[in-house]
Order: sequence, then C-alpha cells, then structure tokens
Amino acid sequence: MDIKAVTRGLDPQRLEEAYRSGLFPMYDGGSGWITWHRPARRAIMPLDGFHVSRSLRQTLRKGGFRVSVNEAFDAVMAECADRPGEGTWINDEFRRVYGAWNRQGKAHSVEVWVEGQLAGGVYGVHLGGAFFAESKFHRVRDMSKVALACLVDGLRENGFALLDVQYLTPHLARLGAVEVPHRRYAELLKEALQLHCRFSGFGKLQV
Repeated sequence: MDIKAVTRGLDPQRLEEAYRSGLFPMYDGGSGWITWHRPARRAIMPLDGFHVSRSLRQTLRKGGFRVSVNEAFDAVMAECADRPGEGTWINDEFRRVYGAWNRQGKAHSVEVWVEGQLAGGVYGVHLGGAFFAESKFHRVRDMSKVALACLVDGLRENGFALLDVQYLTPHLARLGAVEVPHRRYAELLKEALQLHCRFSGFGKLQV
C-alpha cells in the first residue's frame, strides 16, 4: 500500500522531513485528511532521457511564448488545483504552505506566457540536487510540455541529479519518465540530497 500515514494538517517541518525520506502528501477531498504516499515503484524523469516529440520540437522552435521562473507561483498552484469534474488534491492549506516554501526558496514554479497570459506551468519542491515535480497545467496546447522541457533542461544545466514525478502516467511515459523500485529511488534521493544546486537559468532551451 502506497499510503504510509494520515494526518489532519500539513506541518512545514513534517513536510520537509517527508520529502527527504521519500514521502509526499496529497489532500483527500472526500475525507478531509492528508495522506502521505511512498509508492513501491516511483516515477522519475531521467534528466538525459526527456523525449521531445516532433510536434513539441516544432512548438519550441516556433516560439510565441515567454518562460519565467517564480513570477506567478501562487497562480500556477491555483491553476493546477482548478480541475473541474476531476477533483484535486491541492487545497487551500497546500497553497499556503507551499507558497511559504516558495518565498523561502524551497519550492519553485516555471511559467509559460502567451500574449501576456499565463498559458502553462509546473511547480514543485527543491531540496539539494533533487526536484520533486508536484503538478502542471496548460491553458494553451503544449504549454505544460514547454514548461516541463524547460524545467528538465534547467535542472540538467544546474547539476541536479533527480527529477521525481511521483506516479507514472501514460502521458509522462511518452515524455520519457520511467519507474524504479523504492530501494533504487531511495539511493538516488540520498545522492541527490547531498548536492547543493541552484534553481536558475531556465527558459533557455536550445532545439
């Protein structure tokens, strides 16, 4: 079973300890509880294995968008939580705690803008040389993929060792994500946490 603990609140100190031990939280809207997950098989995106499809490559070359970092963290979280008919694991408490982490430099967002409007983005947690991608969204076709491509490129350029994407989905698999057993994930996480990487220089992808 992936759920290892259940709590009522989201304590920032508990949160960092959780990430460092391979756990991550999700809000269960039905019960109001926060569940803490540690999958037996963890999805990661190899930083040298991101797949840029022909259509995405064309989008990147065509341009017509602007990429930024941490300009609209709260808005990215709000967009990620706005999933009509699907439900969401991002509640107001998550937005408050992760927003505070963003101001402390522990959480970041990559935004993509089209004609001055927020068109896509991704956000997650940064500890050492690990980035834990939490969620992404798009309002314009391919813009979440653009955000993820720029994130991967920036992490690689800044010496990061791990991009955690939690659970493998068909969409992430098409982009190059793979599953690893928890034991292997724990090894990769331990190595990544020993690094001291900066989160900077994103949006300079060369295609």
